[in-house]
Amino acid sequence: MAKVRGFEIVADVADKEQVILPKRSTEKSAGYDLHALRDIVVEPGQVGLVETGLTAYMQADEWLGIYIRSGTSFKYQVMLANGVGVVDSDYYGNEIKIMIRNIGDRPLSFQRGDRVAQAIFQKYLLVDADEASGVRSGGFGSTGV
Repeated sequence: MAKVRGFEIVADVADKEQVILPKRSTEKSAGYDLHALRDIVVEPGQVGLVETGLTAYMQADEWLGIYIRSGTSFKYQVMLANGVGVVDSDYYGNEIKIMIRNIGDRPLSFQRGDRVAQAIFQKYLLVDADEASGVRSGGFGSTGV
């Protein structure tokens, strides 16, 4: 059976045994929980990059949305620095990282294994006469460079 969509451990992650593959918490959950691969501390007003050790595969007309977990946002006063993370289908093989902004007034720490965000696979549509011709040339933050 051909693979349709899912998560894999990034090939060049040194501590593969520490990576937690995402799963949904309940039968009706839309999102797959993403866990921190390493401990991280984010100071108030700062942005931190949470590593996951994961890559995602999906169909060409799909994208993976990364959203902060509501409980995490409320409990720790944190948000995604980019609002919603967008992982395109051609990002496959590159590590998914979560940009966290600490909007609270004290340092925020995530421990390895903590649930930080959730990932939701989604379809998208193209406009008539779409002419995208670029090719991804790297990983995180590489589009348009």
